[in-house]
Amino acid sequence: MALRLVCDFDLRKDVLPGLRARRAASLASGARGGGPGILEDNYESLRILNVERNGNIIYTYKDDKGNVVFGLYDCRTRQNEHLYTFEKDLHVISCSINSERTLLAASLVHSAKEGRKNELQLGSKCLTLLVEIHPVNNVKVLKAVDSSIWVQFLYPQVESHPPPENHLLLISEEKYIEKFHIHVIQEDGNKVVLRDSGHLPRERVAEDFVWAQWDMSEQRLYYIVLKKSRSILKCIQFSANEKFNLMFEAPLDITLSASGFELVNFGCDDLQDQGNLSKHLTLCVFTNHTGSLCVCYSPKFDSWEKITYSVFYFHKGHSKTFTAALGSVDSLVTKGLTFLNLDYYVAVYLPGHFFHLLNIQHPDLICHSLFLTGNNEVVDMLPHSPLQSLSGSLVLDWCSGKLYRALLNQSYLLQFLWNTQLDCEKMAVLHCVLSCGRDPRFLEAKIIQWISENISTCHSFDLIQEFIIASSYWSIYPETSNIDKLLPYSSVLTWNTEIPGITLVTEEITLPFMKVHSFKGYWEKLNSNLEYVKCSKPCLLYNNSMVKREWHSLISEEKTGRRRSMVYVRNIFDNAMKVISNLEARNLEPRLTPLFQEEDYHQRLLIGLMVSELREHLLRHLQGIEKKKIEQMVLDYISKLLDLICQILETSWRTHHLHPWVLHFRRASAAEFTVFHIMTRILEATMSLFLPLPPGFHTLHTILGVHCLPLHNLLHYIDSGVLLLTETAVIRLMKDLDNSENNEKLKFSIIVRLPPHIGQKICRLWDHPMSSNIISRNHVKQLLLNYKKQPQSSMIDKSPGSVEFLPLNYFIEILTDIESSNQALYAFEGHDNVDAKFVEEAALKHTTMLLGL
Repeated sequence: MALRLVCDFDLRKDVLPGLRARRAASLASGARGGGPGILEDNYESLRILNVERNGNIIYTYKDDKGNVVFGLYDCRTRQNEHLYTFEKDLHVISCSINSERTLLAASLVHSAKEGRKNELQLGSKCLTLLVEIHPVNNVKVLKAVDSSIWVQFLYPQVESHPPPENHLLLISEEKYIEKFHIHVIQEDGNKVVLRDSGHLPRERVAEDFVWAQWDMSEQRLYYIVLKKSRSILKCIQFSANEKFNLMFEAPLDITLSASGFELVNFGCDDLQDQGNLSKHLTLCVFTNHTGSLCVCYSPKFDSWEKITYSVFYFHKGHSKTFTAALGSVDSLVTKGLTFLNLDYYVAVYLPGHFFHLLNIQHPDLICHSLFLTGNNEVVDMLPHSPLQSLSGSLVLDWCSGKLYRALLNQSYLLQFLWNTQLDCEKMAVLHCVLSCGRDPRFLEAKIIQWISENISTCHSFDLIQEFIIASSYWSIYPETSNIDKLLPYSSVLTWNTEIPGITLVTEEITLPFMKVHSFKGYWEKLNSNLEYVKCSKPCLLYNNSMVKREWHSLISEEKTGRRRSMVYVRNIFDNAMKVISNLEARNLEPRLTPLFQEEDYHQRLLIGLMVSELREHLLRHLQGIEKKKIEQMVLDYISKLLDLICQILETSWRTHHLHPWVLHFRRASAAEFTVFHIMTRILEATMSLFLPLPPGFHTLHTILGVHCLPLHNLLHYIDSGVLLLTETAVIRLMKDLDNSENNEKLKFSIIVRLPPHIGQKICRLWDHPMSSNIISRNHVKQLLLNYKKQPQSSMIDKSPGSVEFLPLNYFIEILTDIESSNQALYAFEGHDNVDAKFVEEAALKHTTMLLGL
């Protein structure tokens, strides 16, 4: 299944065996009643009460006398500890323990009569107690009221030393929250007692709320109040300095009842009607370390034909309301909608019907989120019992007493990638897999293998392009969260294809109003996200348009003989050298493909220009980050781009058993044709985004093209710019191919398509009349470029052995005359043996060939 639940704690395995053993030992010793053990008849009373910030779990059960027993499971030592026993038949609403395990707060009510064990007696009182448990000593009554009370100790951010005082939140069903200040002192060694139990200072934190949620990990309180029937979400941050601050207020476009009251993550309360959750709304707030703020909301179900739920992406400035078709309805559909926080994703889960994995970092396009319906096995593989999403990725199944860590299942997602037929699912799963971040080299290898075998099966987007962009993004994203606004996450900018089974409506929302002016940590990142949305800046995502213009300008200047400053050009090539060195330092294994073995002026120029432009882009927009770190980030990013292309080629070569001798010209095999096709697709993917290629790519591509393509196809590929005639490729072609009739046609067709400065050099390597003819033509063109006709004698001087062909004799005499008078000016550079005599011989040979003599 797409979601993997790793069990961190199980009441039945981590607690129950110890309780059984304790009772057995107690009975064996003859102790009356069996001590704090548990009877088989009371197994159902064993349940989780709370999960504290440090991961410790408080649970309760009833012994054989009906006494309420509190225990603690230490997540670090994996040991159980008995905390306290109330020698009365009571029902526990809520419980919490301080970080030092010296104070226990509990809220209890009298149990109902026989047959009504899970219901409150009408008019029964709720006792909220504070107990000294180090050692067990005094009990103080904090509240004795008719309404229910929930308790929660605040935990310090750093637990290096005991705080001077403890802080306890009391949440009342009468819609207020109080904070108690509890001072403790040590007596008689390690005995911890309340300093002034008669008077505990308190202050009001919130009131008149209809919904509240506790974030145990970040020590935050979210709650909603109604103002003129409008829902206002507020957040309070509790700090280590004993203070708390109202951080923001945000209007929510949802309908809540003024008489309603709901708590989320304030322990595990089984008093609520959990048997028919579909009749209740579902509302929860999720955040992560990147500064995201999401509110997930599902109203009461009014139809089993479809279900509607909304996600408010406050960090993006919009909400999305999804409507999922449920199809046929059976008798098993009684569960409510579950939202789970998975860091970069939020999972929306309706047992037996659908599983929706929402991308909260990049929610703009629906194709970046994965939607699976009841036709998929994943929908039935998750627990059908209500799941409670705690801080981070912790998930509590309170019915079974299990605490899980929810993770994206890499192996399932990779398998799903191979099997799915829908482009939208391929896109979503590709990003899910890359976001996992565990063993990226392994994941990339698996994805590359899938791309190689399915390169032509995707029609809505370019697989290679999407993989290169997404994988490069995730390779440096953990270094700074603001990079998501500056580097492209996907090659797809719009998506108009419908997703089967679901529709959505996107709306702009009012941004949270921040109530403080100094931010740190998460709040600084959230505020940065909100400011970015407010400013409505133009898209800051990097693209290579500037690089493209500058690259074409430099290439044009090279052709016309104009040159930029040598320092400027040298810096560009130094940048390219840094990228290649950075890449080679990270990949010590020898490459099978013959890349990085030539200068490849054009690609190194492109790499160097991209380094300069991307560095300037990040320096301009990433404030507060060292220049050196940004420069390394740029090198890593571009190195990753090139490395991914190299990996795709390496995988193709290994899969099809190609070897370096593929560079020798011979008849192409089916394997070579497949690799040539993959290289062509790589070229297409990089050309549209103007991304650099590894130096040597074009040489290898051209040589494979000569192997695989008929001459007319080959020339068409060259003329359309798909194959580039690099100097290295042409030199190898001239040396390795013989002068058969077909090869002569090929060579001549290649030479006439070369730039003049390369063509002149290549012709010297081909010992053939055709080559001599070309050299002669270039030599004559050079001599006659500035020729001015001079008076000539009427008698032509014939040298011994000259041919009786007056036009040729006259022409050669003119050339000889020009050469003798302007030798220094018109010398054919690099061709000292090219003169009028050479031209005469070449002309005669060419004429002889034309006449068939």
